[in-house]
Amino acid sequence: MNGEKNNIPAFHLYALVMAGGAGTRFWPESTSKRPKQYLNLVSEKSLLQETLLRFDGVVDRDRRFIVTVKEQEAWARNCAGKEIGKEGIIFEPAGRNTAPCIFLSLIKLLKMGASARDVVAIVPADHVILNKRGFAEVVRDATIVAAAQRKIVTIGIPPNFPHTGYGYIQKGEAIEGGGVLVKSFKEKPDYATAKEYLASGDYFWNAGMFVASIEVLLSEFKKNAPYIYKFYEELFAILDDFIKLTSVYGQIISESIDYAIMEKSSEVVAIPARFDWNDLGSWDALEAVVASQEGNIIVKDAGHFLANASGNIIFAPEQFVSLINVEDLIVVSNDEALLVLPKKDSQRVKEVVSFLKSKKEFTHLL
Repeated sequence: MNGEKNNIPAFHLYALVMAGGAGTRFWPESTSKRPKQYLNLVSEKSLLQETLLRFDGVVDRDRRFIVTVKEQEAWARNCAGKEIGKEGIIFEPAGRNTAPCIFLSLIKLLKMGASARDVVAIVPADHVILNKRGFAEVVRDATIVAAAQRKIVTIGIPPNFPHTGYGYIQKGEAIEGGGVLVKSFKEKPDYATAKEYLASGDYFWNAGMFVASIEVLLSEFKKNAPYIYKFYEELFAILDDFIKLTSVYGQIISESIDYAIMEKSSEVVAIPARFDWNDLGSWDALEAVVASQEGNIIVKDAGHFLANASGNIIFAPEQFVSLINVEDLIVVSNDEALLVLPKKDSQRVKEVVSFLKSKKEFTHLL
């Protein structure tokens, strides 16, 4: 990206798409063998492919990278298709949360020839954003702020109701470029606190999307997470030896990027998202992104009969579904399992996952 008109030395923009998660709240369709980011939930494309496509016109395909674990390589390659370059997958030896994962990815980019002044846009693979143009514009704005002001720019979601499932970003003073300094990061609040945050107008939802130069991010690791940064030289030297890399990487603490850097750094600013956003945290979230049919959300089925049935969410790609005199249910069926529960209890899917983990005879369902 040419920043000379903004008095910024020229730089390239990279995309890091974080795709190593398990997505257990979408069980039984999302499992360790095929996690949520590889599912076609809101279109004929997987969530991962939709995420990559959002960077069209913003990041060249050869500079888009999926970050995942080796076990998911086949799914990642199949879903990405031609949306990444030949070397477009960075493998994390094991899941160590987002801070070590991002740290390793930055080292990989440098080893592949990226400049320290190049900028990276880091986003999750499994969110839904329908307004691609709005997303592209905000990423471009964030990139200019990140490069010109040498800041970490987080993209904040203007909240529209008191959500208790997201972290919050407290706004500080306004800065040039349409953003604000970040005053603090807040953990997921209770309902009363979330109502206060919403009423104040001083907060964003934390969507886990941010943009910064490689050198600024590494500098913040060195300053705020030296217990991770101390592995820099060793990781750089052994990056192409996966056996050695696995051994060393396993010594790094498992920690989120929010805890390691964002909550400690004085170099974080926020700009508001000017696009729709849904993190698809659980089955009931599909209600906001899939059009209603006959009063129900029919994501996929092989036919249906509905009689006095409303407000239900149906995902049964291979089966005929009949619902009579029921409302507000989630019905999910595949070849191996059936899930039925009220929409209001959608978070309780994790109880099923915990049960399956405790029973050796059912681990094949995970």
